[in-house]
Amino acid sequence: MNAQKTFENIKKLLKKHNQSHLLAFWGQLNAAQRQNLLAQIRQLDFLKIDNWVADFVKKPTSAEIGADFAPAQSYGPDPADTEQKSKYGKAVELGRELIRQSKVAALVVAGGQATRLEFEGPKGNFPISPVKNKTLFQIFAESIAAASEKYQTVCPWYIMTSPLNHAVTCEIFRSNDYYGLREKDVFIFQQGTLPNFSFDGKILLADKANIASSPDGHGGSLKALYKSGALKDMKRRGVKFISYFQVDNPLVNIFDPLFIGLHVLDGAEMSSKALIKAGPEEKVGNFCLVDGKVTVIEYSDFPDELAEKRNPDGSLVFELGSIAIHIINTSFVEKLNVRGASLPLHRAVKKILHIDEKGEHVEPAEPNSIKLESFVFDALPLASKSIILQTLRSQEFAPTKNLTGVDSIETARQMMVARAADWLESAGVTVPGKPDGSVDATLEIAPGFALEKDDVKAKLKQIPEIKPKDKLYLA
Repeated sequence: MNAQKTFENIKKLLKKHNQSHLLAFWGQLNAAQRQNLLAQIRQLDFLKIDNWVADFVKKPTSAEIGADFAPAQSYGPDPADTEQKSKYGKAVELGRELIRQSKVAALVVAGGQATRLEFEGPKGNFPISPVKNKTLFQIFAESIAAASEKYQTVCPWYIMTSPLNHAVTCEIFRSNDYYGLREKDVFIFQQGTLPNFSFDGKILLADKANIASSPDGHGGSLKALYKSGALKDMKRRGVKFISYFQVDNPLVNIFDPLFIGLHVLDGAEMSSKALIKAGPEEKVGNFCLVDGKVTVIEYSDFPDELAEKRNPDGSLVFELGSIAIHIINTSFVEKLNVRGASLPLHRAVKKILHIDEKGEHVEPAEPNSIKLESFVFDALPLASKSIILQTLRSQEFAPTKNLTGVDSIETARQMMVARAADWLESAGVTVPGKPDGSVDATLEIAPGFALEKDDVKAKLKQIPEIKPKDKLYLA
């Protein structure tokens, strides 16, 4: 088919789907720009886009909650009785053995920029640790290296970026010599994108030759693992289980034998960690059972009367909050992709740079456009079995989302210091405290020194006396 015929066909297609404006500046483009724009248009699935415009763009959406709806059940952070204590013991041994056998890989979703932290570049490159100012990427790399050393194995690391930060992330890892990991054990891949829309359903142009698009959300990780070859690499290595986490949590326990073991013992395909919500309005997803399936309903979609509902003892009925930590079977990811299963989309109103009908750049002061994205937790109801393990906020969840206030740089560092103090005190070390109960020292425990609380006991001779106001780094 000649170039003119191709152009005419695309022109007809765009007219049919009310997107003719994408060629508005065709006469001003050179040959290379024209080819690039046509390639972008050809990648669009207009039948799906028509549905998206009707279902998400032109009207606000809210999650439909099924009739068979209840709080989700979970394993507690500690065993509830003798029988469960025995099961936890078996789970820990099984989890350790699977890590030793290189059956577990780490996956971090790291497609975001640190804009809200007023930092230029990928969020993974944000310096967060309290003494050494290590970046999030470095903390995770050291944790993976420490796990590989502890279990005498190789724990591969898969890092999902986005078109926003892929090139710079690759360069960060190269310039830091992969933080001591072998390059061949670090697999960096990109997630997909979805077009951005005006409120009337028109696809926006970033400039005269490029469609405006945004990363397709952390749910895009399941498709990107398959398309990028990352899943194929996992299968080649014999990896059966993926430890999934997000880039903004420096306290994450990447290789948790208990979590891995319970997931496998119960024959689950995708499982989750949860914590008890701080209150009914905490901005985390809510774990529920919908039609018998573990489901996460976003806080923004969760009815207030359900969020505030309490048990006779005063605890929240829907008390389990999602913290974006999962174990996912590689076979489950493959199955979803082979079957062509797609996750539902979620609508967000955002400030998006674009050009107007005159070709002039628009820098919005207020949210002006619709971004669509998928969430990884929406795969949970598709799993044949899914378990939830409660964890303690103080041990595993310090999201670094904001510059100040809740879930901020300051709170994350405070929690890193507090966890270090807790680990030291559990081993019998005296840690100075302030009258308000906070730690009167700045403490940082490197993953190579201790990956979990029990590791500290073997290192007591390496720990000096800690005095008020001390800065102590243990490596």
